Amino acid sequence: MSMMGELNFFLGLQIKQCQEGIYISQSKYTKELLKKFGIEEGRPYILHVVCLCARFQSNPKESHMSVVKRIFRYLKGTIQYGLFYPKNEKFSLKGYSDSDYAGNIDDRKSTSGSCQFLGDCLVSWFSKKQNCVSLSTAEAEYISSAFCCTQLLWMKQTLADYNCSFESVPIFCDNISAITSQDQLADIFTKPLSSETFASIRARLGIMHIE
Repeated sequence: MSMMGELNFFLGLQIKQCQEGIYISQSKYTKELLKKFGIEEGRPYILHVVCLCARFQSNPKESHMSVVKRIFRYLKGTIQYGLFYPKNEKFSLKGYSDSDYAGNIDDRKSTSGSCQFLGDCLVSWFSKKQNCVSLSTAEAEYISSAFCCTQLLWMKQTLADYNCSFESVPIFCDNISAITSQDQLADIFTKPLSSETFASIRARLGIMHIE
């Protein structure tokens, strides 16, 4: 290993450090991607739609290619957006969980979405189609919460190796049959949202414009 100065680029990620915190973005990678596919003129927050398109990558139709082009156009307009990790003393561990009941029109399987925070910092997230067909919204939410719980348990154990212990770790899930959270951040990973709701959740995830 050798000291090469302040970290500013690593594995396709651009890192900008300042007094307020750390910004992480993929603007350079996004520009190269748009150039590669000739859409120069036309990220966690697009996870849901990207995962949906990936399900048809072995045999894509024209409708799927049209959606991919819309994703590229969205990336073009948000190149300067990235994750912001602020400096603060908060170090609580919590997770958000959500699902869309029978959202897949082909096999009626639900999609699980989840994100995990350390303090105000988003550190982990996923969007994944469930392996089985849920028979109720409560069951779909339970499966999604189980995925979230598994990730949180792994994070809790890993942080324990650094002498960071947590007596309780809350999981916020969006279901009347379970616990209802009025600010359900995991919605962005499971279903289409209005532009206002999308922008609001995107900001709460710590994704903002980087100068």
